[in-house]
Amino acid sequence: MATEPRRGRVPTLTKARIVDDLREATGLPRADAATLVEGLLDSMKEALEAGETVKVSGFGNFMVRTKHARRGRNPQSGEPITLPGRRVLTFKPSRVLRDSLQEPERG
Repeated sequence: MATEPRRGRVPTLTKARIVDDLREATGLPRADAATLVEGLLDSMKEALEAGETVKVSGFGNFMVRTKHARRGRNPQSGEPITLPGRRVLTFKPSRVLRDSLQEPERG
């Protein structure tokens, strides 16, 4: 269910649109489709919070990476500071997804 961008804007795939697409594809009631999408996202979130990799075959891998503390500089004063370490979410697309992004647009 693709929508046309408005005046040069790139369309955004929202959770609501995912629910609608799932509902149309399966014939499930909207509430059931919403429950499925919420459950999937909750499972992914819990796995990532626990430090697990989420691998979606044909799509890619979501991973949590730890960034160590590093030296930085306050842009206003120029004073050196230490930026604390943190965890960041990374995504590595599968070869299938990367290749499909290189195919000419269908119109």
